[in-house]
Amino acid sequence: MRRGLQGVVAVLALGWTTGCGYHQAGAAAHIPVNVRTLAVPIFASKVQAYNTETVFTRAVVRELNTRTRYRVLTSGDGSGADAVLKGTIVSETVSPLTYDSSSGQTSSYLVSVTADVRLVGHDGTVLYKNDAFAWREQYQSTQDLSGFVQEDGAAVRRMGQDFAQALVSDMMESFR
Repeated sequence: MRRGLQGVVAVLALGWTTGCGYHQAGAAAHIPVNVRTLAVPIFASKVQAYNTETVFTRAVVRELNTRTRYRVLTSGDGSGADAVLKGTIVSETVSPLTYDSSSGQTSSYLVSVTADVRLVGHDGTVLYKNDAFAWREQYQSTQDLSGFVQEDGAAVRRMGQDFAQALVSDMMESFR
């Protein structure tokens, strides 16, 4: 009986460590172990919004530096890196979300951004791809135009941070 129980425990332990995708934090299961350096050039943009690609790129770089073991390069063409993270802001929309009943004006907006993101190895192998990575953030408007512009930038920064956290998590945790 005792020997049978030990066998069951051994099988469960083996299944737990191999079957569930167990891996070290900060190390993506599908990114080769020889990838140690990532180049992250400024994301491209297909939208008219000002500065979103720069804010999002900075947030992704910060998140990679904070949460992963990779050395991150932000300048140059990426030729010295083991892989390059390329991103393109494909769409950005601002939609009214709620209205102030007393003034009839919009009191909050929903900003939605979709990006095409790829991590490509130096040999051209696609290590990660998400061509429709979407993120949304709500922000409040004000009656003061200068306050509205200031909140708009703050919303994009908050959205960039949240986008970067979700993107890095997806890159590190998505299994093939």
